[in-house]
Amino acid sequence: MKAIRHAKIKDIIENAVVETQEDLAEALRKQHIEVTQATVSRDIKELMLIKIPTGDGRYRYAYPLEKNMVFSKNRMARMFQDSVTGLNYSENIVVIKTLPGAANAVASTLDYAKWPEIIGTVAGDDNILVVIKPIEAVPEILKKLETLLG
Repeated sequence: MKAIRHAKIKDIIENAVVETQEDLAEALRKQHIEVTQATVSRDIKELMLIKIPTGDGRYRYAYPLEKNMVFSKNRMARMFQDSVTGLNYSENIVVIKTLPGAANAVASTLDYAKWPEIIGTVAGDDNILVVIKPIEAVPEILKKLETLLG
């Protein structure tokens, strides 16, 4: 079922402007594939989808032109500068605030950066929880994130 869903997602984003996870979930439902927001979020990460500008100040999901594009430090910095609106933390959890619809793309860049101190991310629509281990690494991670913001 996952392979079929991934194929449908590929078809949908190549043939329509999909701005949000909910838009993608609705498009899948129209094709008789029932999904939750969590499933769509996982699929976006697994397929390494990114958000690209549509030219009218909005963004849509797309595949990266090059797989290496996902791992580029410059791309990560641009993503943060274009999408992140704030950072905060408590204990070993860093919260990254983003523009609506951008959290998953930002979380994916963190996941693929493979920073050893980040043991996981959870993205919603405009917030990301970043779990840091050990707790002593939180200041270093915050500094790295702030550097990306410019």
